[in-house]
Amino acid sequence: MSPPDPIAPWPLVKRGAKVFPVRPLQQLLRARKHSVAVDGIFGSKTEAAAKAFQKQQGLGADGIVGPKTWPKLIVTVKKGSKGDGVRGVQEVMKFHDQSGGAEGGGVQIDGIFGPRTDAWVRGFQEALEITVDGIVGPVTWRAMVSGMLSG
Repeated sequence: MSPPDPIAPWPLVKRGAKVFPVRPLQQLLRARKHSVAVDGIFGSKTEAAAKAFQKQQGLGADGIVGPKTWPKLIVTVKKGSKGDGVRGVQEVMKFHDQSGGAEGGGVQIDGIFGPRTDAWVRGFQEALEITVDGIVGPVTWRAMVSGMLSG
């Protein structure tokens, strides 16, 4: 029998949502070449982008981003990576910084996975007792967007 999964499940995010993790989700949609504004509001344009992405991936195109969509949407990033996937990580850092969670240190959303982003990711992984490698892959993404450490 395997130990229980310490990471919360992928969140369900749909039209009307205005709270975390909408901004990281929008950055990931951008990383997957869907043009959406990163405004933190899951409106009609974000829903249309989510549906288009789901259709491309052969998923049920309902516009609800949940446990079948997130794993296909995430982009693995690490030190040296650049772009919207990194901006998604930095949106999570900023959220935790503002909510009094893990140290964000005046987060800049610049899309560059440099030393500050690397240190934050490693600290986040260490706090959750998951593999500390600085790589934001499926397990770390799920922990980040499920709001782990935000409480």
